[in-house]
Amino acid sequence: MPLERLAFHGLRNLQAVDLIPGPRINLFTGTNGSGKTSLLEGIHVLGMGRSFRARRLGHVIAHDADAMTLHGRLAGNPAMTIGIRRHREGGELEMRLSGERLDRVSRLVETLPLQLINPDAFRLLEGPPVGRREFLDWGVFHVKHDFLDVWKRFRRALKHRNALLRHGRISDASLDAWEQELVHWGDRLDGMRSDWVELFLPVFEDTLAELITLPGLSLRYSRGWDRKRQLAEILCYGRDTDRQMGFTQQGPQRAELGIRLGKRPAVEVLSRGQQKLVVSALKLAQGRLLEAMTGHTCIYLIDDLPAELDSEHRRIFCAWLERMRCQVFITSVDPHALAGLWQPDTQVAMFHVKHAESGQGQLLPMDRKTS
Repeated sequence: MPLERLAFHGLRNLQAVDLIPGPRINLFTGTNGSGKTSLLEGIHVLGMGRSFRARRLGHVIAHDADAMTLHGRLAGNPAMTIGIRRHREGGELEMRLSGERLDRVSRLVETLPLQLINPDAFRLLEGPPVGRREFLDWGVFHVKHDFLDVWKRFRRALKHRNALLRHGRISDASLDAWEQELVHWGDRLDGMRSDWVELFLPVFEDTLAELITLPGLSLRYSRGWDRKRQLAEILCYGRDTDRQMGFTQQGPQRAELGIRLGKRPAVEVLSRGQQKLVVSALKLAQGRLLEAMTGHTCIYLIDDLPAELDSEHRRIFCAWLERMRCQVFITSVDPHALAGLWQPDTQVAMFHVKHAESGQGQLLPMDRKTS
């Protein structure tokens, strides 16, 4: 469901925002520091309960505001509303869905599926495995209804086993119960991930092929322990070394998505522009698979789309966004960088973010058009 209205108060350097976005492509232009990225950040907080720019939400609140309030309305019959409020002086994050108070961020994630493509998205290739596991688990979460319960039960068993490993003189018998739990939920978690990757891989390959030609690029799922051995056997024979290390060294918590070009990690071979296209293909394929399996569409947040892409690859990228029929929020410093890339029947809503005299960013709608 697309967002049909956004209202932000107390968000970074932005003046109060009351925005009616278009159902398809929304372009935000303006100089550096005007607040374009803050608009995307506000939508991200609405759907994820966290910022992609700051570890603490308190840092997202405008310096002269006591609180940040974010509100969005999703089109539908009936329409749904999402509300977020965070006070500067601490306290819990207040979340509401159509007036109902929420106690789980997962409800936001489920209601407003988002994909973010920004400069930090390169971490999907060059960063540690945890980022690729989060990418993988996002996909599984949205198509497997019991995934979150399985994931939580696995994490609970892992936490207890690690605590026993660090305790010192704990007999093997004391570990048995939690290892049985760990194996049970770990095998289920691995099965869900493996099934999802099998579905995702052809969608990713198809998407990548239209964005860029990269013979030899492969994506491979590694479950986190030797494929030839059972997890129960791994845990049993690894107890002594796990005790020495103080944590469980093998298991689904070490799962990885390996992205390689030939025999080398792709990040070591690809140019910056090629990396952006690979990351974009991963994110676009997430949305395509989600829609194919659930009928739901992602909302894409794309910060500085033209960066690192030549005009031809911008055109191809924009064509994919049009084909997916999803709602997109795009920022660009150059208002002309994306001109002429859309088909005549594509709805494009244009906005300009400028520095006001107060030093805050002011959002100005421009003419809505279809080309």
